Amino acid sequence: MLARPAFRLTPGVACILLCLALVALASTSLNDGAGFTAGLQALFGSANPTMDTLVLHFSWWPRLVMSLLAGGGLALAGVLMQQVLRNPLAAPTTLGVASGANLALMVATLLAPGLLGWGREWVALLGGGLAMALVFSLAWRRGLAPVVVVLGGLVVNLYLGALGIVLLLFHQEELKGLLIWGAGSLAQNDWSGVAFLAPRLAIGALAAWLLLRPLAVLELDDASARSLGVSLRALRLAGLGLAVFLTGCVVSVVGVIGFIGLAAPNIVRLAGARRLGQRLLWSTLLGALLLATTDQLLQRFTGQVSGLIPTGAVTAALGAPLLIWLIPRLKLRGDQPPGTASAPAGRHPTPGRLAGGLVLGLLVVTLVALFAGQTASGWSWLSPGNWEVLQWRLPRVLASAGCGVMLALAGTLIQRVTANPMASPEVLGISGGSAIALILAIFLLPAPDNLTLVGVGTLGALASLGVLLLINGRSGLLPERLLLTGVAITAAFDAVRAIVLAGGDPRGQQVIAWLSGSTYYVDLTSALIVVALALVLGLMTGPLARWLDILPLGAATSRALGIGLKRSRLLLLLLVALLTAAATLVVGPLSFVGLLAPHLARLLGFSRASMHLLGAALAGALLMVLADWVGRQLLFPQEIPAGIVASLLGGAYFMWGLRRL
Repeated sequence: MLARPAFRLTPGVACILLCLALVALASTSLNDGAGFTAGLQALFGSANPTMDTLVLHFSWWPRLVMSLLAGGGLALAGVLMQQVLRNPLAAPTTLGVASGANLALMVATLLAPGLLGWGREWVALLGGGLAMALVFSLAWRRGLAPVVVVLGGLVVNLYLGALGIVLLLFHQEELKGLLIWGAGSLAQNDWSGVAFLAPRLAIGALAAWLLLRPLAVLELDDASARSLGVSLRALRLAGLGLAVFLTGCVVSVVGVIGFIGLAAPNIVRLAGARRLGQRLLWSTLLGALLLATTDQLLQRFTGQVSGLIPTGAVTAALGAPLLIWLIPRLKLRGDQPPGTASAPAGRHPTPGRLAGGLVLGLLVVTLVALFAGQTASGWSWLSPGNWEVLQWRLPRVLASAGCGVMLALAGTLIQRVTANPMASPEVLGISGGSAIALILAIFLLPAPDNLTLVGVGTLGALASLGVLLLINGRSGLLPERLLLTGVAITAAFDAVRAIVLAGGDPRGQQVIAWLSGSTYYVDLTSALIVVALALVLGLMTGPLARWLDILPLGAATSRALGIGLKRSRLLLLLLVALLTAAATLVVGPLSFVGLLAPHLARLLGFSRASMHLLGAALAGALLMVLADWVGRQLLFPQEIPAGIVASLLGGAYFMWGLRRL
């Protein structure tokens, strides 16, 4: 008796299943409103309109059509990017294109609103194109290797996000409406958005069809493609230009929609679509149905508040687990562990004297931060007895120094445990996991105190570490897979942040200030607690220095010298979680000090673990105190939060580090 063939998910079956789900959800929504027949008639208008039919005609139907258009456009852009770069992780969101387009529209709204009248898609196209050019410049020396491209996209996303937060802090009223839209809102009030987007996507789809045969050549290696007389540079430029155009058109209408451009092409590929034409067709259909179904589910289960929950943030929250699931299944060709990225530096002959120099530098910067600054009458130097001003400055300096120490120690620990100099709490998503937990605690717990928040933040950091170990344990904590997992966790954090900020809750302003890393709200008691935590946790790292010297040598050497790998790594990662949570609670999740300070210490010549920890702690404190002071003076009387200043400096260093890979 012949066995019945097992069910196999093909692209067509996936689209049919999603289509059935979409039809069922849409029919239920129509029945719950004006009725199925009246709802269908509302699509074309009604001779005797009622309130329900007007809402359906001008809001519900345009939103459904817009979700289909936006999902299809982003999926098409994702296929083009993946084909041109030969990178299954390429997508409008992972390459920074969507963030660049969003930031460009924010800048145009503030500085040159007349440009928007000429065409929002061209402003978004310019921003997305510049962001992608920056990512390419970071990865060019490594031949656009997948891991380096995605890491470049990650840091560009974070960098542009930091700039966006600066604009938002200084122009809250002007940009208030962009919070929901920028996070990917499909809410519509008429058919103008559909009329704007549909012809542009049709032109993009036609151009993709015309480029189908030339782009298929990119599946060959470069030498074979050139032998056929193909100009690879022109072809790649055309394909990526079209992808950026499609993304810019979608972002200019509905904001940033996360992960549709990544999910649809990979699902179609895993379901069996191998040829480019098949992937273009099925990915476009699947992306349209995926976004529309997600939006219908969102409206179904959130009711009246669905307009306040950005669909783009929800798709990002769903896409992050997908990326985590994809990472172990990806064959990343041509990548070497980025351990060679560390800056060449010899061992300093007198590290103790060097540490003394850093202490002296920290004292000088602390005195400047306390006593020098701008006032209403200009620059001035305060007298030590001027307590009225010092009582505001002292807590900020102490908190900045304490957080800088903790982030630097966390970064040093994680870099030595993973033998990966490009790792840090921010890049690996540990800060993002802690931030998710802290945001949820602020919104869900009644008046949580600082101790509760530290505990919750530590649990979030531990959860992120658990995900990192679960996914990467079997591969031996390979650096590139660790970093890609961090990309996924950071995406989940971005989704939670977008949902919270778009909700209109007054506590969202507190979250914005905290996410930016401002020390403005720190009082003297809290600052002393931060410094005490930094000292206690710093002293705890001292006895672990021997482990940190030996673990980078490899598992076999570590076991031969009597170190239990599981126990040592668990204790070190627990300490990383505590350090990250305590610092994140004060200066937010995106400072990059955890990446920058260990590198500076190594560049100065601190090589042994004990001195590396000391040098990084001093460098981290100096960086954060300096960032806080610069942020207070740069745009006086307004100020840029210390976390934002540090993230701009650290992000620039990260990009420089990628360039040297």
